[in-house]
Amino acid sequence: MLTSPHSIEQIEADILIIGSGPVGCTFARQLIEAGLKVLMVDSGAQLSKRPGEHLKNSFLYQRNVDLFASVIRGNIRPLSIPVDARPNLTWDPASFQPNKPFVRSGQNPDQQEAYNLPGAAATHAIGGMATHWTCATPRQHPQIERWNVIQDWDDLYDLAEEYVNTHPRKNRPTHPFSHSVRHQLVMGILQEEFDELQSPYQPQPLPLACERREDNDEIVVWSGSDTILKPILDEPDKYKDYLTILPEHRCTKLVTQNGQIESAEVVDLLGWKTINVKAKKYIICAGTVLTAQVLFNSNIRPKPLGLYLSEQPLAFCQVVLKQKFIDQIRNGTSPYLDDNAKQRVARHLQEGNSEDPIPMPINEPEPQCLIPVSDQRPWHCQIHRDAFAYGDLAPNVDPRLIVDLRWFGRIKQVPENKVTFSEKYKDTFGMPQPTFHFDYPDLEARTEQHQMMEDMLRAASALGGFLPPSEPCFMAPGLTLHIHGLTRMGTSPEDSVTDQYSQVWGYPDLYLGGNSMLPVANASNPTLTSIAVAIHSAKSIIKSLS
Repeated sequence: MLTSPHSIEQIEADILIIGSGPVGCTFARQLIEAGLKVLMVDSGAQLSKRPGEHLKNSFLYQRNVDLFASVIRGNIRPLSIPVDARPNLTWDPASFQPNKPFVRSGQNPDQQEAYNLPGAAATHAIGGMATHWTCATPRQHPQIERWNVIQDWDDLYDLAEEYVNTHPRKNRPTHPFSHSVRHQLVMGILQEEFDELQSPYQPQPLPLACERREDNDEIVVWSGSDTILKPILDEPDKYKDYLTILPEHRCTKLVTQNGQIESAEVVDLLGWKTINVKAKKYIICAGTVLTAQVLFNSNIRPKPLGLYLSEQPLAFCQVVLKQKFIDQIRNGTSPYLDDNAKQRVARHLQEGNSEDPIPMPINEPEPQCLIPVSDQRPWHCQIHRDAFAYGDLAPNVDPRLIVDLRWFGRIKQVPENKVTFSEKYKDTFGMPQPTFHFDYPDLEARTEQHQMMEDMLRAASALGGFLPPSEPCFMAPGLTLHIHGLTRMGTSPEDSVTDQYSQVWGYPDLYLGGNSMLPVANASNPTLTSIAVAIHSAKSIIKSLS
């Protein structure tokens, strides 16, 4: 990269938000509706006409969700890659032979492979990870996963679910996939297999931030960051002076003096100029690792910064449904389907599809099921078919037969697990290179993950047989993209980076947001909880400015 931008500009805003993902947009909505002017910057490009749309809303991916896996892979950047020091023995002998490994594209000489999170990645785009997320929005377990210092969780969750359009939610009891043959089949099998689980911990529909279009119920509108900003984006004339979004603008650091934030240094990556932004409040929501990275580069380095790294171990497999379940669907005797689903099957077979070996409509929606975290089963279970950076199907495999099982574990937060930032090496964006130092903290944690795998095998055996090459295995650490703890909230600067309102200790004008804030190990998807925390924090900011 060039050594320095060629020009400098000065601008002012009430609020500067660094990062445009769902948490940053939650802050923006709250603050704009309170009458404050927000400037939002993101190092990524705007990939949709409406800022922050979910890219899976394209018709092509509605018809074949496996194609969306390549979109996900193309929009995430690995954070730390150990250098490849193997010699190039097959190069022409006259060619240049480096005596040291190349250091570029995220390769990190400081990274030890045994302690890496090779699946950890960042999304650079307007809308952040909500441009490709699963839209799974479960509430976290009230005792096991939530931080009890925050008291009004129910109200915060209610509003968070409204922001992202979760179904089912308060006053919106319907689920977008409840009519699906596959959904009813898988749900019935799981409820029968796990009949010892009592409400509210029994197998149930997975809460999803999406809805079906009323004019064409085959189309699902998946929520993105634009869904959170809907009231603002729907009235551009009314809010044109209240929200400015700058894509491909990287915040390199905050400039401080005597414990105060003087300004933020923002680089226009394409225009190649520096913008010094002066604001009343600064909010960093750049993702778990990159939020800590900006603080480090700003020389704001509280003692716990980067410590207490936690992630969610992921056990995964793909199952081919049993023959008997398909036969029961074909002959109308399945005990798991309601009358409407049976009629859908009958119509499919009568409308010229009698030769179809699978008695389900071609575009039948996938299952979307959940077994929640509970005291006896402290892991989060998703049984569905969706697109990830892994697990896409070969062309000769009919997705109507396949169910994905993903069991998410938890790892308690300990200071020994951490991310450090290099004073020597830079990442793709010219920022300090992060290095992971992660391991299971004790035998108890390892044993819990083994028990989780046993539980997944039980569910898989009830549903069918394994699809090669997706037999049960633990996936690469970090692949869930649910890292948390690096800038955790707390009640003391000795073991936390912010207070309960997400304000950085010692910096009254600096706030943080995102999964990085969560101070308790969790197995459930953390996005809804992080949005709820952002609402809690934004109310505090509004109060301080009023």
